[in-house]
Amino acid sequence: MESRSDTSVDPVAVGVLGVGSLGFHHARILQQLPEAELVGICDIDPERAATVASELETRTFDDAAELLDRVEAASIVVPTSSHFEVGKLALEHGCDLLIEKPITPTTAEADELIRLAAEQGRIIQVGHIERFNGAVRACEPYLENPLFVESHRLAPFVRRGTDVPVVLDLMIHDIDLILSLVRGSVTDVRAVGVSVLSGSVDIANARLEFDGGAVANITASRVSIQRQRKIRFFQPSGYVSLDLGSGTGEFYRRKGDVSRFDEATALTDMVEHIPLRGDGEDSLKLELQTFARAVRREEQVPVSAQDGRTALAVALDIVEHIERHRDNVFDKA
Repeated sequence: MESRSDTSVDPVAVGVLGVGSLGFHHARILQQLPEAELVGICDIDPERAATVASELETRTFDDAAELLDRVEAASIVVPTSSHFEVGKLALEHGCDLLIEKPITPTTAEADELIRLAAEQGRIIQVGHIERFNGAVRACEPYLENPLFVESHRLAPFVRRGTDVPVVLDLMIHDIDLILSLVRGSVTDVRAVGVSVLSGSVDIANARLEFDGGAVANITASRVSIQRQRKIRFFQPSGYVSLDLGSGTGEFYRRKGDVSRFDEATALTDMVEHIPLRGDGEDSLKLELQTFARAVRREEQVPVSAQDGRTALAVALDIVEHIERHRDNVFDKA
């Protein structure tokens, strides 16, 4: 096989490990991208793998190692509990990785993957897909110094993802997004969560304080009737509200000098409304395109393994605070 550092314009030979609900879409989009060549798929469920391979007209591999020997990059879309094992195997076979969020269940495992990737000169991109959301990309030019952030990510209950708390399943999307857009590092965490339908936390709220002065209030639930993915940013110059589900939003920006507002007769005299619209591009497609370009060393990965590790550390801190809060409540009962 050619050198994996080859930066030619040839499509990146890639395999998908794990073709459940999300992994299927990884494989489907990779098959369509001119930047990629989908060599094949692998899944622990042979019937599922055969069904997906037939639908996408690709090859299924019973042995992950055999697939990894035939590709230069791998998309890891297995359950979180298997991220480290499968990611390590792929790195040992010399592959660059796109690994779904969270990067691993523990920071120790994340550190080991980061070490292995550096040792072998490989890249790891973490699948924090909201970074590619059209509404987020549209609002970024207007974000200056958000001091308060509020997010709500609500979803109906499904069994997929319940091997981890909702913090690692859903909330971590907003944790990563907030960490990428707010100045400073997290200095304090307060959190509460409840188990409703699964064996782990299904609904959670966290309050993060940053050393830059910002505060974020984050809510995530996987036991809701309706879906919602909304986030709001408040800053001195105005207010950004995004609907991540529809890829739209709005920015209400203060007009001119505050000292002149005593002369205003209407809200429109003081505030300018700027609609925010995404470009309609599929977020997963953009994520996979950037991965292919990073594999060809044409650009840096937009969400690095260290980014994924940082988001994971905050998420695990939230989980710890939830457990501590729950123990305190039970002690007082």
